Amino acid sequence: TMLAFRQASAFLVLFLAAFLPAPHCAQDPAMVHYIYQRFQVLEQGLQKCTQATKAYIQDFREFSKNISVMLGRCLTYTSEFKSAVNNLALRVEHAQREVDYLEYLREADMCIESEDKMLAEKLVQEAEDEKKIRTLLNASCDNMLMGIKSLKIVKKTMDRDGSWMKDAVSNSPKVYFLIGSRNNTVWEFSNMRALMEDSTKPGPRKLILTHSWQGTGQVIYKGFLFFHNQGTPNEIIKYNLQKRTVEDRMLLPGGAGRALVYQHSPSTYIDLAVDEYGLWAIHSGPGIHGHLVLTKIEPGTLGMEHSWVTPCKSQDAEAAFLLCGVLYVVYSFGGHGPHRITCVYDPRGTISEEDLPNLFFPRRPRSHSMIHYNARDKQLYAWNDGNQIIYKLQIKRKQPLK
Repeated sequence: TMLAFRQASAFLVLFLAAFLPAPHCAQDPAMVHYIYQRFQVLEQGLQKCTQATKAYIQDFREFSKNISVMLGRCLTYTSEFKSAVNNLALRVEHAQREVDYLEYLREADMCIESEDKMLAEKLVQEAEDEKKIRTLLNASCDNMLMGIKSLKIVKKTMDRDGSWMKDAVSNSPKVYFLIGSRNNTVWEFSNMRALMEDSTKPGPRKLILTHSWQGTGQVIYKGFLFFHNQGTPNEIIKYNLQKRTVEDRMLLPGGAGRALVYQHSPSTYIDLAVDEYGLWAIHSGPGIHGHLVLTKIEPGTLGMEHSWVTPCKSQDAEAAFLLCGVLYVVYSFGGHGPHRITCVYDPRGTISEEDLPNLFFPRRPRSHSMIHYNARDKQLYAWNDGNQIIYKLQIKRKQPLK
């Protein structure tokens, strides 16, 4: 750079000497001196710039060298760091698998403990239920059905469906006559003879209920008429026959009244029954695959005491009744005879179908509209194709509960 500047300076002096007239240069030597000094100043400035530039270049080279070394180290560190990270990731993954396995073992233990706990709770509940059933159905009644001996047609009407009965526990001779599957009129006869002989005086008393019944599952117990309230799926009404007022009402749970209780009784959705243990309801419902449900009702408060899903089904069934806490279901095929009891359910487990003989009813042309057991006279009251029938029973004592 300095050599180029000096050459430029000499060239400039020669240029001025060549083109400026000699007399002018000779007349003004100060001008030439001034130019020369300025070039010297510029030359010195360029020399300092060159030195500074060399220093900067040297510093940059040192910096570049250092940077190259550092970058090399960084690459080394990056490779080592990447390897360490990969190794750590593998260790974390392995640890996670160990944790997952331990969690699986813990959950398995918890499941076993939970199943054991559930089983223990189930056993305790079953023991409590059995104790409750024993208390509810004590051993005061030990009769079991062995056969249907004979039938007696008490009366014949033109009404295919209906129910008739006496009070199941009262000593009153009154007979109650309920015609049809939807009605609100109860005929009260003074006794059985008055029912059989229409000419007997005085005539029956006509009781108009404030509500209509549904089906043929009505019962009379301790002076009260219990019936399924028409227009409701599951409401049971307790009706005071003397005051002619509704005494109380209840709703049966579990979907009761949403399915026919018996296939061959198309109007009955809830069948009520009375035996030596009190008031019962027989019904079916959704979700139990057509099985009959047996529910014990406390007649005083209309509270549900206990409920059982029985093995008996509503298919081909026409009626049912209870005797000493045992459910007997009457079946017929196509709604015609023979009528026979082919399913028996004992909540206490004291008898089973194997303990019973073949239980056939005397042949009737059509299915029964209702069959109810009267615990006072140990007979069945039935309605079959407009005929009001009494079935006499053969009963024996069952084995005591161990």
